[in-house]
Amino acid sequence: MEKLEILQKSILFENLLPEEFEYLADISQIKEYKVGDIIFYEAEPGNSLYVIIEGEVEILRKDAEGKLKPIAILKASDFFGEMSLIDKEMRSATARAKTDVKALILTSENLHSFAKIYRNGFTMVVINIARVMSKRLRETNSKLAAKL
Repeated sequence: MEKLEILQKSILFENLLPEEFEYLADISQIKEYKVGDIIFYEAEPGNSLYVIIEGEVEILRKDAEGKLKPIAILKASDFFGEMSLIDKEMRSATARAKTDVKALILTSENLHSFAKIYRNGFTMVVINIARVMSKRLRETNSKLAAKL
């Protein structure tokens, strides 16, 4: 699957123009991870986001005893790692390949260069991130409310 096709399938890049897709395809990288590989650790600095091309990724948090517990499983076309790009904080969770994974990666530098050239496209990406984060927060709120 081409980078362009991957970008066009992800909700993260909805409503972009063809030239914006082309630019992002040119500047992004693809990386492969084997089952069990740690993509990034909780509490480390983050400077990139990932779009899953193939496979599944577990998002994990440490419990009170320090054991990693899954809080989400993401699949093809889902994205993760965006929070550190938005708030410039450390990673809030660990990401681990649940299966063999192929992912498209965009760094903060990639996104800054995109923003300089395609301001409207960058705005759409940020809006799409906000939409997904809002959905995830609503789901978390529902899960918490069910436990009350």
